[in-house]
Amino acid sequence: MKRVWLFSFLLILTMGMVFAGGKAESKKVEVQKATAKGALELKLAHADSTDIYISRKHAQAVAFAELVNARAGGQINVKVYGAGSLGAEREYTEAIKAGTIEAGIASGVVANFFPSAMVTDIPYLFPSAEVAWKVLDGPFGKKLMDMFKKETGMRALGLAEVGFRHFTSATKQIKTPDDLKGMKIRVMETPLYINMMKGLGANPTPIAWTEVYTAMQTKVVDGHENVIPSIMFAKLYEVQKYLTLDGHTYGVDWFIINDNFFKKLSPELQYIVLDSARISCGVGRGVNQMITIMATKELQDKGMVLYTPTEKEIQMFKEATQKPVLDWMKTKVDPALIDEAMKAVDSVVNSLKSDLR
Repeated sequence: MKRVWLFSFLLILTMGMVFAGGKAESKKVEVQKATAKGALELKLAHADSTDIYISRKHAQAVAFAELVNARAGGQINVKVYGAGSLGAEREYTEAIKAGTIEAGIASGVVANFFPSAMVTDIPYLFPSAEVAWKVLDGPFGKKLMDMFKKETGMRALGLAEVGFRHFTSATKQIKTPDDLKGMKIRVMETPLYINMMKGLGANPTPIAWTEVYTAMQTKVVDGHENVIPSIMFAKLYEVQKYLTLDGHTYGVDWFIINDNFFKKLSPELQYIVLDSARISCGVGRGVNQMITIMATKELQDKGMVLYTPTEKEIQMFKEATQKPVLDWMKTKVDPALIDEAMKAVDSVVNSLKSDLR
């Protein structure tokens, strides 16, 4: 029943949602039909599961492929290669840059090619998904994608979402930064997360994702931080008792394409690819939100104790983490871009507040 519900939700999103403003563009495009033999092949890679009901990336990729293949009149044939069948994120991103793969959906690895992508990982930058979407779909997101093309030679078709990351613990409920002091917390092997945990007084412990469950089971670490679907699908509720919904960072999925391939397309096909990509980013976001909602309920059913920090507590986390992370980030990213990101968030928040008056 859950799968039927989610599939219906996906169909509605595919038909009606785009990530900018929620309304499909009205521009009409007429294309000449081409024979299947003459169709351009567009290989689209991602490293997630190919189960459309549990993978935001696959849902996004399938939506894009169906839209382009239906609208391009046989001139483009999009083929989706999921589950890392064309390599891990770093490998297929390098292949997209080289032009041996046309497109892909990537997240954390993008910062290795474009350090400024880290700006969206500033701790407690986005207070909600709505704010994140409006910032990423607005002038700041466009500037970030323009910088990406200039610095990497690849083009960003859109920005979807990985989602908010939260803390888990096997020993106690985490409500304030003081609760994390001295705790061994598994983190990804990136300086950003290591600096964030040090700011909270925890002992950051980098461990490969494939070893996390065992590390928790054997008490090598006390807790970790992650998005809710990953906590659910990895069955970490079996080795972690507490979940704190603090949303300390918001991950972004970058939908990227080889720019030379894109520029060789006719203007009509460029429009179809770009418009379909925008719609598919909305699908990815919507599916991720639904999976997160369902997984949160299941984690509670499995016995995890959930806690949502108050606004005052979130401010305490923010003050503890932003300085050490920003001090490090400013050695890798233009400080002016960091300031611009924070101002863009403030502008959206103020705009949303004014709508309530």
